[in-house]
Amino acid sequence: MKAIESLNEWKDWLKEHPNSGLLIYKSGSEISECAYGKLAGLETKLALAFVDVSQVRDVHPQYQITSAPSLLLFEHGQMTQVVKGCMDEDYYKALFEKSLFTASGVEGKKQNRVILYSTPTCSWCNTIKGYLRKRQVAYREIDVSKDEKALQEMVRKSGQQGVPQTDINGQVVVGFDQKKIDQLLGLN
Repeated sequence: MKAIESLNEWKDWLKEHPNSGLLIYKSGSEISECAYGKLAGLETKLALAFVDVSQVRDVHPQYQITSAPSLLLFEHGQMTQVVKGCMDEDYYKALFEKSLFTASGVEGKKQNRVILYSTPTCSWCNTIKGYLRKRQVAYREIDVSKDEKALQEMVRKSGQQGVPQTDINGQVVVGFDQKKIDQLLGLN
């Protein structure tokens, strides 16, 4: 893992590693040390960096992060997901595999474009995320509670404000309609 000392250094590093992870942690915090220890010990193809908020104060505000530890995942230079707290190693491995799968796709197989519009407090959003992971469907999650532009885009596509909404290759499914999702993804 690469130590980041400033926002400018992070931006330069992100240009070189557009598909990567950044751990925002606070040294001396038990839960932050837990997350750092688990991530530092993992072997992954995903480029990982870390920043200590007790020493570097200009990175976390850039992403509106107010708690440590927080693991930020980036695809094509854009933040796609935030994982707060310390997770077990299997969780991190699965998360990184999904991220790499999403970023690179699978050769010889048509890659579905799946965008899940969600909010952190939506229980059906968690249900659909679990279902997609179980079926090994790569997806990009957008938290519309933090992204006004994405919220407007979601409403424009479907005419509705409720979440979850899943955009599968341009077709929007409102709610968790497993039958329709399976049909659009070509799952049996």
